[in-house]
Amino acid sequence: MTRVKSSRPVIGIIGNHFVINDRYPTHTAGTMNSVAVADVAGAMPLIIPTDPRFVTVEELLEACDGFLLTGGRPNVHPSEYGEEETPAHGAFDRARDAITLPLIRACVARGQPFLGICRGFQEVNVAMGGSLHPEIREIPGRMNHRMPPDAKLEEQFALRHTVRFTEGGVFHRLMGAAEVMTNTLHGQGIMRPAERIVIDGLAPDGTPEAIYVKDAPGFTLAVQWHPEWNAADDPVSRPLFTAFGQAARHWAEARHPLRLSA
Repeated sequence: MTRVKSSRPVIGIIGNHFVINDRYPTHTAGTMNSVAVADVAGAMPLIIPTDPRFVTVEELLEACDGFLLTGGRPNVHPSEYGEEETPAHGAFDRARDAITLPLIRACVARGQPFLGICRGFQEVNVAMGGSLHPEIREIPGRMNHRMPPDAKLEEQFALRHTVRFTEGGVFHRLMGAAEVMTNTLHGQGIMRPAERIVIDGLAPDGTPEAIYVKDAPGFTLAVQWHPEWNAADDPVSRPLFTAFGQAARHWAEARHPLRLSA
């Protein structure tokens, strides 16, 4: 079957397995992800049922021009970075692990663009050989990066701390600022960065917040916060999704990577 070519690049949005009312299984992705992809990146959002029973990495690479590695409540299973499972590691989605981790490695090798968000940020580190800490707030000197659980949506996604970028680095140039304000809604975080992971932004407590893959031929940016919230109007989110859209558009037109130089 010949793929019908869209006038927009196609962004595969990584779906999460979710059970509605404790009985109805679904694959879901937050609406704000689709809004950010469509309205800011200028691409067509396509939610992916992230399960190897339904799709393969090879099929996804051909069907999509780029990938949004979304956040999600389940965490990457610790066996993926050589550790034993404990209650602190939380819930898991092994089917998502089976798709996203090899997908990230394939995108890095091909130069096909992706943007990692929260869990997606953590997936990029794990896929490249790094590890995670199950609960950042338990590390001495670290703040609680989790969202207030019973707050309204606006309060959960409110700007809560600064992120300082490497002077003259990729994120600094992209944002036009060395320091920005972001939201924070995560419990886990990078413990050991993979050899090729460049930490390009830090929270005030030293938690890694912005990364990319060293010497990758394409767009490999990932952030620990949630830029999909208010993406069209937020001065930090908008340039991130705009650059991602440009990279996906370039891939769709040329099947050749567009890289933000380090």
